[in-house]
Amino acid sequence: MTYLDLIKVSYRSLIANKRRSALTMIGIVIGIAAVITIIALGNGVRNKMISEFKTSSSGEQKTEISFFNAEKNSMQGFTQADLANIKQAFSREISNADFKLETENVATSGIQMGNAVVSGSVSLLTSPLPSDMMKAGKNFTNSQLKLGQRVILVSEGYAKKVYKHKQNALGTVVIIGDKSYQIQGLFKPQGYYKYGASFMLPKQAYLQGRKADRGSTLQLTIRNGQDANKVSERVVKYLKKNGQLRKEGVYQYYNEGVILKSISKTMNMITYFVSAIAGISLFIAGIGVMNMMYISVSERTQEIGIRLAVGATQTNIMWQFLMEAIMLTVGGGLIGFALGWGLSTLISVFLPYGIHAVVTVTDFLLAFSVSTIVGVIFGILPASQASKRNLIDILR
Repeated sequence: MTYLDLIKVSYRSLIANKRRSALTMIGIVIGIAAVITIIALGNGVRNKMISEFKTSSSGEQKTEISFFNAEKNSMQGFTQADLANIKQAFSREISNADFKLETENVATSGIQMGNAVVSGSVSLLTSPLPSDMMKAGKNFTNSQLKLGQRVILVSEGYAKKVYKHKQNALGTVVIIGDKSYQIQGLFKPQGYYKYGASFMLPKQAYLQGRKADRGSTLQLTIRNGQDANKVSERVVKYLKKNGQLRKEGVYQYYNEGVILKSISKTMNMITYFVSAIAGISLFIAGIGVMNMMYISVSERTQEIGIRLAVGATQTNIMWQFLMEAIMLTVGGGLIGFALGWGLSTLISVFLPYGIHAVVTVTDFLLAFSVSTIVGVIFGILPASQASKRNLIDILR
C-alpha cells in the first residue's frame, strides 16, 4: 500500500464517522487556537516595540509630544514659534523639530454640515474604504484619491443626526476649514483608529494648498547619544513654561516604550498561563483521540481480519490507524490555527497604540508539529493493538 492509498483509506474511515471525528477534534481546535491567539498578539506587541525604538542610520531617534485642549476640542497646540524656540533651546540634544501630520481619527471642530456646525474626527485616506463599511452612495475611487477631488464620506450616524434621513445627506456639501467637499457616500465606522473616524477625506484633497503653521503633535529627532525619554520630558517642561498656547491646554509625552514593555511582560505571563491551559486541553483531547481510536479498532475487527487475509502486514494495519489519529489531530490543529489567526486579528482592532496581530510561519509550524505529535503519542497504542490482532482469533 502506497502512502497516498494509506491517506485515502484513513480519510474515508474518518468521514464515515463525521460527527464523532468532529467532536474529537474540538479539544485540539480550542488548545491550538488559544495558543496562536496569544502568540500572535505577543508578536504584535514586540513588533510595535521594535518600531518605537528604531533609530535612523545615524543613530538618531524620534519621539512625539502631543497637545490637548479638552474644552475647545482643538488639538492644534504647536506653532512655528514653538518649533523655532525648541530648536534654539535644545540645539545640542535635538537635530530637528517638526509637526507630525495626523491622518487617522483626528479630532476636528467647526465642521459645517447642512445647517449645523459639528465636531468630529477626520481620517485622510490614500485607498478606498473597505466595501463592507459602505452603507449608501459611492465609495472613493482610486482616481479620485490620486487627483485630490473634493469628495467626502460621512458616517451614517452624523447623516441621520443632521439630516434626519441619512439619504438626504448624499450630494450635499461639508465645509472643513476653508474647503468644501461633496458627500458621495455614507459608511459605518469600525474600530478606534483610521476607520473609526466620522469623516473620510482623500488625503491629497485635504492637503492641497495647505501650509502647516500649526500642529497637534510635535515630532522630535533626538541626536545620537542622547537619552530620548529624558530629552522629551525636558521639552515638555519647557513648553509648559514657554509654549505659545500653554494656557489653552496641556502638553503630554507618553513614554510608549515603558508602556509597551509592561504590555509585553503581561503578554508573556498570559502566554505561559494560556499555554498551560492549552496543554491540559490538548492532553484531554489526546485522551479523546485515543479513546476514539480504541473504539474504532474494536468496531472494525472484521475489516482488520479481511485486510490481513488478503495480504496486509501488521505494519500496514498499524500505519492505517496511526494515520487516522494523525489526520484527526492535524486537521484540528489547522482549524485551530485559522481560528486563532482570525480571533487575534479581531482583538487587535480594539487594542491601543496601533498594535496589530502578527502570525508567522514559525507559528504555523508550531501548530502543525504540536498537533502531529499529539496524534502520534495518543494514536500509537490503539494502532499497535490493531496491528497485533491475530487473524485466526478474528476468524473464530
